[in-house]
Amino acid sequence: MKTAFISTYGPRECGIATFTENLIHAMSQSLPNDKKDFNPFVIAMDDKKESYDYPKIVHYTIRESHQKDYLRAADYINYNADVCILQHEFGIYGGKDGVYILPLLHKLKVPLIVTFHTILKDPTFGQKAIIQEIGRSASKIIVMSKMAVKFLVTLYQLPEDKIQVIEHGLPDFDFTKHKIYKQKFHVEDKISLMTFGLLSRGKGIETVIRALPDVVKKYPNIQYTILGKTHPNVLKLTGEEYRNFLKRLVQQNGLSDHVVFIDTFLEEEALCEYLSAIDIYITPYPNEAQITSGTLTYALGAGTAIFSTPYWHATELLADKRGVLFNFNDPEDLTDKLLKYLGSPEKIKEIRENAFIYGQNITWPKQGKKYFKASENAIESHDRKRQKKEKKVIDPTLLPKFNLDHVKRMTDFTGILQHAKYNIPDYHHGYCLDDNARALLVMAMAYQRQKEQEAIELLPTYLAYVMYSQNPDGTFHNFMSFDRRFLDESGSEDSFGRTIWALGYLLDNAPNDAIFQTTKMIFDKSVQQFEKLQSLRGIANTLVGIYFYLEKFPWDEGMVETMKLLANKLVSKYENVKTDDWKWFEDILTYDNGILPASLYYTYQKTEVPEFLDVANETTSFLDNVVYESDHISLIGSKKWYKKGEERSKFDQQPIDAMAMVLLYRKAFNLTGNKVYLEKMFTSFMWFFGENDLRIPLYDYETKGCSDGLHKDRVNRNQGAESMLVYLMAHLFVLIAFENERV
Repeated sequence: MKTAFISTYGPRECGIATFTENLIHAMSQSLPNDKKDFNPFVIAMDDKKESYDYPKIVHYTIRESHQKDYLRAADYINYNADVCILQHEFGIYGGKDGVYILPLLHKLKVPLIVTFHTILKDPTFGQKAIIQEIGRSASKIIVMSKMAVKFLVTLYQLPEDKIQVIEHGLPDFDFTKHKIYKQKFHVEDKISLMTFGLLSRGKGIETVIRALPDVVKKYPNIQYTILGKTHPNVLKLTGEEYRNFLKRLVQQNGLSDHVVFIDTFLEEEALCEYLSAIDIYITPYPNEAQITSGTLTYALGAGTAIFSTPYWHATELLADKRGVLFNFNDPEDLTDKLLKYLGSPEKIKEIRENAFIYGQNITWPKQGKKYFKASENAIESHDRKRQKKEKKVIDPTLLPKFNLDHVKRMTDFTGILQHAKYNIPDYHHGYCLDDNARALLVMAMAYQRQKEQEAIELLPTYLAYVMYSQNPDGTFHNFMSFDRRFLDESGSEDSFGRTIWALGYLLDNAPNDAIFQTTKMIFDKSVQQFEKLQSLRGIANTLVGIYFYLEKFPWDEGMVETMKLLANKLVSKYENVKTDDWKWFEDILTYDNGILPASLYYTYQKTEVPEFLDVANETTSFLDNVVYESDHISLIGSKKWYKKGEERSKFDQQPIDAMAMVLLYRKAFNLTGNKVYLEKMFTSFMWFFGENDLRIPLYDYETKGCSDGLHKDRVNRNQGAESMLVYLMAHLFVLIAFENERV
């Protein structure tokens, strides 16, 4: 079994690295007699700028901030491994909350097993999304406590049948050598207490120091050892401030002869010897949010008497008289518990024996067998799925329900607001025609498709905004402040075109005569501007609006000629720019690209001019080759766009471009009947749900909004009107396409 482990390994003083080393050794030593083909190798995460002399087991390294390293590592794993085991902890992987690991996992062709070392009870949006995406990718999820299972199922909505509890492994301690190690460390005549770990204020060690004075009065032979270096991140920010604070606290409480600081990082063998020597191990964490503690597990295995605050892992591990719990940040309670148990040697003995017996069930060799079995099962299950795998069936019923909650949140009596901070409307930027026209189109589509009552209630607000924005010459203001003052004389041709699209659709699908007559009045006034348009996207959006106008008024030959004139402007631009390797309308690919060829498909349907179809097909093929990858779309980034002859920008990606690709592939399917386009339409829509370059969703299942963009290392959490509305448009395009084409 060729097994790839993704983890830190060696260059950091990190528990994950030690865990991985122990796990590999345990799996190697615990093979069944008929299984001798375990061939492990490590893909090591490296955050150091200088090179590191890794051992031979490390076959590949990933620089945590280099995205391409992750994808290359996936290729290496696919070629060299039968299964991949990922050690996950926040802070190991690059990007916001470690998002860079997701594209690697999505690219894997071998089964994935993930060990979650931390499960947060109150995750951020990004942290939750990452855990969910890793969980969906994994064949098996391994956690170290029952509480972790509860969190994954209830908070992260991951399937319980995927999750297996394999507790943190520990060495096979020799309980009989307690006295030998006490002599080695010269504590044979002392009651030895210890806390181990990287020092930081989150350890709560001050609680123990404050609890000791009254204990020392009765037991003057107590020695409390604080073992461990200061956490590297703490050192960077505040140096040894916390350690010095603890030392001052020791002096203030008269404990200088009873507290020992050992400022070092111990290798595992030395740590085990210390744990075998002590009488009481104390973990005084100040809050419950600790799902796993390797040192607590080791102390249990060593048969020490453990006193701990009731954080999640301790509550579970120390049940059934395997330890003693005291209150968070409560030195008086710890004092009482220490005095009580030190005065009852038989109770201390019972705790130690219970702990040691339990620890014998979770030694590394036994846990290694469980991991080995989980790996075999994952491979078998993966092989069965691969054999049964049929061509992907596109099923829009798997998607979230179409929902207008965030639209309502962003809308007031004037119209829909442009921007939001997270999902809260931001009044500072007021309103714009672009978004109110989109909102008008979405409401008309939603009502036409499924008679959404909320849509028909909101539609007049957006239509009123459009009507109020129109100038006497048929143009429109675009921007309006929150106090209803227009901020421009005439808006962009892009905003004009989007408005015509919405008006044209509404003319063809008006829910009542009053709305129809109002829409016709606004549309008719705007017609005088059609032939003046020069902006490519303004022309393209207007062409789509004219298409729907002609659905309602097919006898209007004058509008057909206007449509041809506008489409010829696009074709002329194309003919002037195109080369053998650049078949596009401009010498740069920017935003909302799909609308350009899509508008020519719409135009061909009404005019049947072959040249319009030819250019639509050629530019669609060119754009498809640029943005469509094997299983997702990689949209043009707005940082530098994509200039002819230069390297394309991958970030920041915008939802409007994903919607335009959904529309384009839908129209290409309509005219060609090629179901490949239908599948690509659905794949483009899935960009919103994590089928993108970062493999993280932009749709927010809680707010029903859509994040504003996909950055290099995160999503933009603001959920403005444009992002939400183009998502809803794409959603409706998918639903309508499936109904109309009976797929």
